[in-house]
Amino acid sequence: MGSSVFHFIDLIGTFAFAISGALAAINRNLDIFGIFVVAFITACGGGVLRDICLGSFPPAGMINLQYFIVVALAVFLSAFFQKLLLRLTQPTLFFDAIGLGFFASFGVHKAYLFTENIEFSILMGVLTAVGGGILRDVLITSIPTVLTKEIYASAALIGAILQILGEKGLLNGATASWSAIIVCSSIRLLSLKFKWNLPAVKQIR
Repeated sequence: MGSSVFHFIDLIGTFAFAISGALAAINRNLDIFGIFVVAFITACGGGVLRDICLGSFPPAGMINLQYFIVVALAVFLSAFFQKLLLRLTQPTLFFDAIGLGFFASFGVHKAYLFTENIEFSILMGVLTAVGGGILRDVLITSIPTVLTKEIYASAALIGAILQILGEKGLLNGATASWSAIIVCSSIRLLSLKFKWNLPAVKQIR
């Protein structure tokens, strides 16, 4: 799969996460600047953390105008089409799930291009996918989803593994990438619909 396609995947993930961040900020009654900040950090935070770990400076999310434009568009749509978006069940989580799959795929791809290390690339794929959501939840004073019993990081891990199979040539590149995106996002969405959770340790009282 060509670099332009992966860049497109990255921008789609950025848009989806920016929507989730903007809606979460709107629900917290933040002003327009606060909404943009939360949306931007949600959309680009995971990628910035990944690039720091890769030693790729400056991080792409901080210097590429396309990311700012995509985030600004997401904020605009969230603000002016709020009623339409809110018709979705748990809209923030829906867009978060979509972004999760795209970023798990792209994160692995970029990390493998830099390092060709399987374990590190999988880790960077998961970090890219969940990092922005963690930062969003911290900013709006919620317990990060990745730290709860919900299936979140584990879905990103499965997507990252599928992507690395494509990077190693064990699967067709395009097939692996779209499979990673679809499987990761689908697992997350299905877990929300059917309330699938990882086992939690019960508190002793």
